Amino acid sequence: MRSIMFLAAVLIGLGTVMAQVADKMTATPAMARTETTPVRIAALSNPQAGIRSLAIPRDARGHFQTEARIEGQRIGFMVDTGASVIALNEKSAARFGLRPSRAEYNATVTTANGKLMAARAKLPMVQVGEITVRDVDAMVLPDEALSENLLGLSFLSKLKRFEYSNGQMILEQ
Repeated sequence: MRSIMFLAAVLIGLGTVMAQVADKMTATPAMARTETTPVRIAALSNPQAGIRSLAIPRDARGHFQTEARIEGQRIGFMVDTGASVIALNEKSAARFGLRPSRAEYNATVTTANGKLMAARAKLPMVQVGEITVRDVDAMVLPDEALSENLLGLSFLSKLKRFEYSNGQMILEQ
């Protein structure tokens, strides 16, 4: 029994050391960036083909913050691959004229903080950098339930690809 405990302690220590080494190996200058504006990367193999790419650096918290334009208004977002749709708080939605009535809050959504009511919406166009996506499903949530707007899969799934690479979220259309 003593030898099993010793082996477990050695394995835990080894795992901790290896995790620290892996963190150091994957650390990039982009991780240290704190700006919230996306950084453009070059179009891939053929600029004439209309391929648009965008690299969003990871912020100090490890999140991917960007700005999108909806109805001409700049709205801050956190890219969230775990969110099914774009999630907007009421204050942000009101900036571009989306003000659901209380009766429209008829969709039950499950969040990390539990279940709550939200209003369904369809956004005619969402632009992130040079990437434009049309007819995007969204939900409006009460301000107290959503501190940050989420750029979810209803936007991301309409892209050619999105991936995490070298400390950045890469979006490509």
